[in-house]
Parts: sequence; structure tokens; C-alpha cells
Amino acid sequence: MTTSGTTDRMTRLLALVPYLSARAGGVAVAEAARDFGVTERQLRSDLELLWMCGLPGYGPGDLIDVAFEGDRVRVTFSAGMVRPLRLTTDEAVALVVALRTLLELPGLAERDAVSRALAKVSAAAGAAADRVTPVAVSVDAREETLAVVRTALEGGRALHLHYYVPTRDERTERTVDPMRLLLVDGRWYLEAWCRRAEGVRLFRLDRVDDAAVLDEPAAPPPQATGRNVDNGVYQPGADAPQVRLRLARSARWVADYYPVEDVTPVDDPAGGLAVTVRTADLAWARRLVATLGGNAVVDEPAEIGTQVAAEARAALARYGIAPGADG
Repeated sequence: MTTSGTTDRMTRLLALVPYLSARAGGVAVAEAARDFGVTERQLRSDLELLWMCGLPGYGPGDLIDVAFEGDRVRVTFSAGMVRPLRLTTDEAVALVVALRTLLELPGLAERDAVSRALAKVSAAAGAAADRVTPVAVSVDAREETLAVVRTALEGGRALHLHYYVPTRDERTERTVDPMRLLLVDGRWYLEAWCRRAEGVRLFRLDRVDDAAVLDEPAAPPPQATGRNVDNGVYQPGADAPQVRLRLARSARWVADYYPVEDVTPVDDPAGGLAVTVRTADLAWARRLVATLGGNAVVDEPAEIGTQVAAEARAALARYGIAPGADG
């Protein structure tokens, strides 16, 4: 998980408890997932993590306890997190610095709420808050891109992107008609009509090298419809080529990370799996197998295994190592 993904999840975990506590009768998992902009699977994973918050020597549920009732969830114990928070002077000053920093970020969606919170915390801190020196904020490229994309969406304008395509190791330029912003598994995506590809595409914002709002209005054609990302971003079509793999136990994570089909245990004591992955990009499949080293064997298509083996031999040759040599 990336640092940004970890930060996003921590923020969500902290917000989940008061969100659920305010709904005494519970809330539908699907509704909560929509409110937080994540999939139901991700929300359930977050709730399971909250439930595992405990004290040394004790078990799960000591601090936060949740209950699932059909398709609804509610907090049954919140360890006092609903009680008013009393801050020391140092804590209040630290919050003042953090909130002032947050207000400097471009594209902040809840600026009014942050301003109100800053006013309340500043009042609580008293004279100490007046001695807080101005904070110099360094905004990373992802936040800048997010701000530009939000500006385009709010103004109904087209965007010009410089976008990196990792599957081809290629930087491209394209004009897009923004449709919506999505937060999936801790990553921001722009869903837009790509005029170059003549289709709806998802653009990961951390792969956008540069984004500029154009003077012309955004005009997605009538056939441009949003993608259902409830099951994640990676959703190959049913007609995509199949790649059949045998995974060693240490590579079983592939079955959890990617949508796979025909998952069957391998009949050996190592606890491996045989899986089928669909992908329109066989180059991606080749790189996946290469990164797994000897922990994946390609059954089909055979040319992927042949290509990976050839690339491995070429890499060894560059180091003067003969295939099969020790060390």
C-alpha cells in the first residue's frame, strides 16, 4: 500500500466511528460505501480493521466493536470516541497549525468546514494560537492535479493531459472531457471521455504529469457512460484473452489482487493455486509472471512463458551468468 493510500485509509477509519455512532440503528453497507467513496469490499475491510483495534494482552473489540446485521452495520462500542474532546494547549496549537496548512491546499472540497473548525480550535487555544507562525506549504503534484481536475469539473471545461501509460512505458498527450472524480482503493481517478481513444477512460491522477484546463466546454458524447467500479478498477472484458497460471503458495496474493477465474488448489503440499486471468494486454501478463520469478508457471498461452524465459536468460547473460548456474 502506498503512503498516500495509507493516509487516505487512516482518515477514513477515524471518520467511520462518529459516522456510524450517529446512526444508532445502523446503516446499510452499500450506503456507507457510497458516502465514503469506496467499494463495499473496501468498507468491510476497513470495518474489520477497526474491530481488530485492541489493548495489549486483550482481544479484538476492546476499543471498537461493530456488528453486522444482514446488509447493515452499526457500532456497538466506541471506547468513548463520541465524548467531547478536551485539548491541552499544545494539542490545540498543533491542530491550529494543521488546519491552517490544510486551508492552503488547492482544491480543498470542505473549505468552509475547515475554516469553522479552525475558528473553534483557535478560540480554545486562546493567546497561544496568535503566536503560531505562518506555515509554508509544499503541495505535491497529485494535489495540484486534483485541484486542476476539480476546477475543470466545476466549470464544465475540457482538459489537456500529459499522461503516463505504464503498460507501454509511454508518455502521451490527450484532450479529455471530464465526467467525474472517483476515489477507489485510496487512489484518485478521473473518469473522462478521451478524444484520442474515442472512449471512456479512467486516468490515475498520480500518473498525470501535467493537466491544463482548456477554454472549450467539456462535451462527452451521449454514449459516454460511467463505469461501475464496485468490484475495483481492473475489470477486463469477457472477450479478453485468458492467461492460465500455476501459482506457488507465496504468489497466492495474485488471486486476491486481480479478478481471476477458475481458481483451483494445486495438488501438491506447497499450497499453490491454478488460476485464470483475463487481460487484453499480454505484455502486462508477461511482466507479472516475470516479477513473480519462479513462483508462477504459465500454462497458457505458451508464448508468454517462452518470452519470460528468454528475457531471463538475456538478463543473466548481461551479468555473465549461465542459465542454471549456482548463486
